[in-house]
Amino acid sequence: MSGATLFALAVVVVAGGVLSSQAPINAALARAAGDPIVAACINFLVGFLVLAVVWAMRGTGLPRELVATAPPWVWIGGAMGAFYMSALIWAVPTIGAFSATMGIVLGQLVAALLLDRYGAFGLPVHDISWTRLAGMALVLAGLALSRV
Repeated sequence: MSGATLFALAVVVVAGGVLSSQAPINAALARAAGDPIVAACINFLVGFLVLAVVWAMRGTGLPRELVATAPPWVWIGGAMGAFYMSALIWAVPTIGAFSATMGIVLGQLVAALLLDRYGAFGLPVHDISWTRLAGMALVLAGLALSRV
């Protein structure tokens, strides 16, 4: 495995840890705000501001042809993120951060398996293998065990 691959894996593992911490932090924000949708909006506002500062520091512009050339489906990512964040903010106080994260991971794996299988959105095609199915089954077992 190359150094770049190991670095990418380390970054996504850290991102996963951040994600698990984000859910209870946003649930606490929802309690303080009195509304999970307000908390989700604040979350996205802060995220937007951070990314806008990073973007400005990089000095890259917005491609003029972006709106005209990008396929229409690329614009739904923000709505998907809003659903995801709202679902976590709502679920964490009820089922806890661990079970909510396990459910998210299971959903990600099911969707990723299908996206890979069909090469959706320009991805390279990867067949469904028994090892991938076994990994998904282990996550499902972990989710079940988290609720025992």
